[in-house]
Amino acid sequence: MDQVQSGLLKVLIFWMLTTPHEFAHAWVAMKLGDDTPVLEGRVTLNPLAHVDWLGTVILPLFMSIMTGGFIGWGKPVNTNPYKLRWGLNGMALVALAGPASNVIFAILLLAIAAHVGPGMANLCGTAAELSLFLAIFNMIPVPPLDGSKLLLAAKIPIFIYNELARFGFVLILLAMSATSLGTWMSRWSWDTTRAIFRWFA
Repeated sequence: MDQVQSGLLKVLIFWMLTTPHEFAHAWVAMKLGDDTPVLEGRVTLNPLAHVDWLGTVILPLFMSIMTGGFIGWGKPVNTNPYKLRWGLNGMALVALAGPASNVIFAILLLAIAAHVGPGMANLCGTAAELSLFLAIFNMIPVPPLDGSKLLLAAKIPIFIYNELARFGFVLILLAMSATSLGTWMSRWSWDTTRAIFRWFA
């Protein structure tokens, strides 16, 4: 039962973090002239607008309960680079908005953690650490992660990008399981969480 409760808590925190992340994508796209997120109802902080039930709830909960691991995603925000100001460079700005929102949200959570009781402080600290992890994880330059849009802005040949996209999920799993990348990102998230908390505490 404790594992189920822990899994549910992780899913709720993850859902809470994906909401501002996807909203940031949508808001920046709108500001750069693309009305696609507006037409699809994504320029909102309503969590229901950004949930992918499989990637945000079902799979993360299953993984958390059965293996103790965690993998998930929010509902992607659709953008049209032909409508965006600055084209592919504008798309890169839209992509960067998501991880940037995770960093900002983590700072806000840790500011709260420094001025509340231990129970709430631990919850905010856990959410902030995960938010920072998501920020750096999403900067991996492999589709469909946000960092891959920087490759497009850098004008890499489209056939290379398409090949990366074909095997993107496998490449991400290999990078996280067969290298020290996941360990390094976890350590960075933990150390950065502690450093930011000390600023406020």
